[in-house]
Amino acid sequence: MDKAQFDAQPLNHMLGISLLEQRPGYGRIVLRKTDKTPAGIGGSVHGGILSAMVDIVMLVAVFSDMAEDAQPAGTAELGVSYLRQAHGDNIYATAQVIKRGRQLAVIDVEITDDEQRLCSKARVTYAFRA
Repeated sequence: MDKAQFDAQPLNHMLGISLLEQRPGYGRIVLRKTDKTPAGIGGSVHGGILSAMVDIVMLVAVFSDMAEDAQPAGTAELGVSYLRQAHGDNIYATAQVIKRGRQLAVIDVEITDDEQRLCSKARVTYAFRA
């Protein structure tokens, strides 16, 4: 999927998320905060939106070099540690596939703010059909 297709996806468009970079086993997206972005405590980005960003950027990384015969089955597990509130005009999510097997892939995700401060860390397990 190219940047225009990614950005046009209804959920990505609604949330204001754009694709910044995709290469084998890696993905990076940005949420451009607006007055419509769901807010958390103190005007930070809502934790549910950050979790959605984790799941979205993980797919960017996983699908970037998926084998032709691979059959996606979906997210098997997603865990997020919220380390600090995510403030600023732009919130970034970066994903790196750390292990890919025949049926499971494990992906690490970091969410940072405009000042490159780490706001959240996540680990996702993505499943493929046997």
